[in-house]
Amino acid sequence: MKDVLEEIVAHKRIEVEEQKKRRPINEICQLLEKKTSEVRSLKSALENSDSGIIAEFKRRSPSKGWINACVDVKQVTQHYEVNGAAALSVLSDEHFFGGTAKDVETAASATHLPVLRKEFIVDEYQIYETKLLGANVILLIAAAISKEECRRFTEIANELQLEVLLELHDEKEMDYISSHPLIGINNRNLGTFVTHVEKSFQMTRVLPKEALWISESGISSPTTVSALREAGYRGFLIGENFMKTVDPGASLGKFLNKLKKDF
Repeated sequence: MKDVLEEIVAHKRIEVEEQKKRRPINEICQLLEKKTSEVRSLKSALENSDSGIIAEFKRRSPSKGWINACVDVKQVTQHYEVNGAAALSVLSDEHFFGGTAKDVETAASATHLPVLRKEFIVDEYQIYETKLLGANVILLIAAAISKEECRRFTEIANELQLEVLLELHDEKEMDYISSHPLIGINNRNLGTFVTHVEKSFQMTRVLPKEALWISESGISSPTTVSALREAGYRGFLIGENFMKTVDPGASLGKFLNKLKKDF
């Protein structure tokens, strides 16, 4: 069986090397020196949110193909904010997910919510780029990088006042955790793209209690969110469930209304 994550990471490394040639990292650093950016905390947003929903802007996926090809990132993310999202997640991988770095930049400037750049980070270059785009959080996927890279990338992010969402999938990756305050459990196996929400419930046995837990992928029911919250999760990343509809923001609003009835 083809390992999808392995394919994505290999392509991403080539892509980043090409980006470095077009705009070297020293040029990005020079631009950052002139840039004033607002610090928005995902951790604080989730701690102070009744819903904890991280609404995702996602055009396509390797497993499902195009989910919603004709949507406007500014309109969707603004509607997400109006309809009660605690934070945003924006895909920036173009080859596999149909996203762009510009999508991240647009969402960050169009809303007041913390923005997670949903990207496969394999090089420190991408962290500086994320800061320049105006995002507030980077995603570090344990299955995609080494423990040393995880440590080094986290240090760089912290220096740039970016939060880090450390993404795990199973207990074998627990040794990636050091002092990460945000831990995401991806219910989707990035090798096969098979999704089981039960993964989040299974991982509660080993996750550090002092961290804020976020459940990612495969969540389509307010009842599931309520059960995950009861299990200890405070963040719930949901994309496809909203993005497959004509108006993702309105779909989020309906979802939250149902969720309130469950509380």
